[in-house]
Amino acid sequence: MTRKLTRQQTAVAGELARRSDFASAQELHAALISSGQSVGLATVYRTLQTLANDGEIDALLTPDGETIYRRCETETHHHHLVCRQCGRTVEVDGPAVERWADKVSAEHGFRDVEHTLEIFGVCSAH
Repeated sequence: MTRKLTRQQTAVAGELARRSDFASAQELHAALISSGQSVGLATVYRTLQTLANDGEIDALLTPDGETIYRRCETETHHHHLVCRQCGRTVEVDGPAVERWADKVSAEHGFRDVEHTLEIFGVCSAH
């Protein structure tokens, strides 16, 4: 992020950077409050949205409709395998998905297309 962050935004980004797993805005807010940070929930949401829009964090929609966030492990376009039981997430490349998205988009006259793909299942630990 090239803009100057406020103290609260820095706290949100720092909390997210300390985690390896996905977390909801509410979970991040609770962790910040319990560590003594004075950050409003609305600030957490706005900061996460900005970071996601800037491509600095992954945001994915869970099957129950909640958006969760995590620092990207890679700066390249990727997809996710997510365990429904423990939340373990693996970033994966999907060249076949990319080819399919390009083909379908072109067939229907779309350009400048973006997409996300999350695959939910149960990991080998369960």
